Amino acid sequence: MAELTPWQHLPVAGAVRPDTAIRPVTGGWRTGERPEADLPACVNCLLCWLYCPDSAILVESEAFNGFDLDACKGCAICAEVCPVGAIAMVAE
Repeated sequence: MAELTPWQHLPVAGAVRPDTAIRPVTGGWRTGERPEADLPACVNCLLCWLYCPDSAILVESEAFNGFDLDACKGCAICAEVCPVGAIAMVAE
């Protein structure tokens, strides 16, 4: 893991630019299932993005673009909230 910056060296107000922040990888202890999307069936409602507790939904140009499996823990909330059933949980 990269070395953390001591608090004394942070900019005033403690703001950290996203491109300099350490990106945590938490998907290594997933539940045993991972989400899989049927992109043609997706209606881009982005409820999956709204409800995902791990910020594992990838969005590009305001459209669903898949999952970040380095962040996904397999909670299946995305599959539960998908109104058209475009997301299914599959065994790892």
